[in-house]
Amino acid sequence: MNLLGKKILLGITGGIAAYKACELLRLLQKRHALVRVAMTDEAAKFVGPTTFAALSNFPVYAKNTASSSIQHIDYAQWADVYIIAPCSATSLARLVSGTGEEPMSLCFLAMPGEKWVVPAMNSVMYSSPAVQRNLQTLRSWGVKVIEPAIGRLACGAEGPGKFPEPEDIADELEFGGANAKKTLLITLGRTQEAIDPVRYISNHSSGKTGEAIAKEFLREGWRVLAVCGPMEAKLPKQCEKIEVRDAESMNKAVLKMQPKADIIVHCAAVADYRPKQAASQKIKNSRAVQKLELEETPNILSNTIKNKKKGQKIISFALETENALENAKKKFKNGGIDILIVNTPANGNGGFGKDFVEYGILAKNNSKEIAFGSKEGLAQQLFEYAK
Repeated sequence: MNLLGKKILLGITGGIAAYKACELLRLLQKRHALVRVAMTDEAAKFVGPTTFAALSNFPVYAKNTASSSIQHIDYAQWADVYIIAPCSATSLARLVSGTGEEPMSLCFLAMPGEKWVVPAMNSVMYSSPAVQRNLQTLRSWGVKVIEPAIGRLACGAEGPGKFPEPEDIADELEFGGANAKKTLLITLGRTQEAIDPVRYISNHSSGKTGEAIAKEFLREGWRVLAVCGPMEAKLPKQCEKIEVRDAESMNKAVLKMQPKADIIVHCAAVADYRPKQAASQKIKNSRAVQKLELEETPNILSNTIKNKKKGQKIISFALETENALENAKKKFKNGGIDILIVNTPANGNGGFGKDFVEYGILAKNNSKEIAFGSKEGLAQQLFEYAK
């Protein structure tokens, strides 16, 4: 889901993981969501309501801070999403029984919209038949459950029940939970063509533009298959990621998955040439003149165009250093693709490794002139063009 302007009610229950809810709240705000908090009496013993009120800029709904007798109705109807994180074993039982003994469970009863829970507790408690039955009951009601992590718990035990990293929870809210009906296949990052075991031919692509595109399609409920060369960008776990290193392996991976895709985005910066023969041992630094014989790498774009199925859209990028729009129009006219994005190299605050880029979009029925903008904005516009 797109968290921009999304109203999220964060329920907090008793447990050592309650302090991590502070970080989760901040991460949701960073992704432009509005957050309010409802908490149990037990949670307030770990982190006080004043802390969450200061972080959220909203009054906290707790036992001794309720502003009205119907605050559970007010907060539940205000929210688009209610996520209880962490959710203790005791609180799970309250949710299932419908007792509504305190603010967190009262809001759950009154919440008409989307609900999530993130259980966190001792491993033996988590694995108990009672807890598993309660989780299954919640799932049967349409409540989404984010499974706990496996690791060392506060009690010293090792196993399932650990509160997930707040970033993983935020990613699941933003990028998970949808039943994907369409599939995006995207390449991103760069390729590395070996000269010898320690040297290679490559480029400066960071993968950040591809990351922005993958995230935008995930937000919109698409399945995303990502073929990734080496890169600095980080994809959420909701992407199905295949890591490759050179153009040959990227070409094989893309062609293998092409039949699954509704849209293919060629965003990776693929080396056009590779050494005809890579040395098996490191080339010695003798300062003698070295001649490097090159050959073309597979043309992944051309190969996907040849194998294009009915209804499939193919999108490509063109990096131009001069006469960008004119050169891009020629490529678009002769390339057999549906959408071409033209961009320019790093310049000031934009380009390789930056959050901004100078780009334009060429499509059959509509085009966007070259302008400076964010890579997130590029991804949003591309989705509108492509969907």
